[in-house]
Amino acid sequence: MKSVAGTLKLDLAQYRELEAFSKFGSDLDAATKSVLDKGVRNVEILKQSQYTPYSVEKQVAIIYCGTSNLLRNVPQNKVKEFETVFLAAIEKRYPDVLKSLRDKGAKLTADTENKLKEVAQEVALRYGK
Repeated sequence: MKSVAGTLKLDLAQYRELEAFSKFGSDLDAATKSVLDKGVRNVEILKQSQYTPYSVEKQVAIIYCGTSNLLRNVPQNKVKEFETVFLAAIEKRYPDVLKSLRDKGAKLTADTENKLKEVAQEVALRYGK
C-alpha cells in the first residue's frame, strides 16, 4: 500500500492548495487543470460506501489507477462506476493479480502493473471524454 499510495498524500495536498487558489482566478494553465482533474478523481476513489469496504488488494488496485493518472479520461461523476467495472474486470481476467497483491503484501511487480494498466485503460475507453 505504501509503494502504491506514496504520492497520494502529496497529490491531494497539491489539489487542495490549487482548489482554493482556483476559486479566485478563472484563467488556469493546462498543468494546473491537470492537477485539479487528477485530485478530483483521487478524492472520488477514496470514498467507499458505508458497510461495504474494499479488501486491501482492491484498494491497492484502484489507488494505483488514481496515482498513475489512469482515470484522466473518466468523468468525475463516473469514477465510482469505473471502479466497479474495473475491479470486476480484474477479478474476471486476472484473478492472480489480486491474489498476488494480497499474498505479497501489495508489492507491485512489472507484470502486475502492466495488467492493471491494461485493464484500466480498456475500461477508461468506455468513458472517453
